[in-house]
Amino acid sequence: MNLASLLSKERINLALKPNKKNKVIEDLVYSVKKGSDAELIVSTLLKREELGSTGIGKGIAIPHCRSLAVNKLEIAIGRTTKPIKFNAIDKKPVSLIFLIIAPPQDPGNQYLITLGKIVQIAKELTKKDLLQTPETPDEFISLINQIEKDLKKRK
Repeated sequence: MNLASLLSKERINLALKPNKKNKVIEDLVYSVKKGSDAELIVSTLLKREELGSTGIGKGIAIPHCRSLAVNKLEIAIGRTTKPIKFNAIDKKPVSLIFLIIAPPQDPGNQYLITLGKIVQIAKELTKKDLLQTPETPDEFISLINQIEKDLKKRK
């Protein structure tokens, strides 16, 4: 599974205005869906956040949920211009957010595989201090692609 192949530059915003966590999540959802579907997804994600923050530390969060509002796995990525409070596990603010929305029926469990892949890539991004490096969505996708190639070589 290749994460870069699931990304589209229309759903990568590297200049999200720093705001409250809920608003940033909402902005990312609206890049995937509109109207009542988007509202349903936002509500589901915010309920998920109440159970425990999806801020995984080192400036990264991965809000995720399953929803009937999508019929295939959807991903959106945002980077805030200034880090925001996200109740991350390391108590540090977040600037890079990977949003994952998956349908309830998920052949091959792509949702969990994608989540795991993002965690793996996030570790590389933070280890090499690359969170702020890409300036365009194309550069971001190229960076993810390169990280995936490097990870494959190590196996």
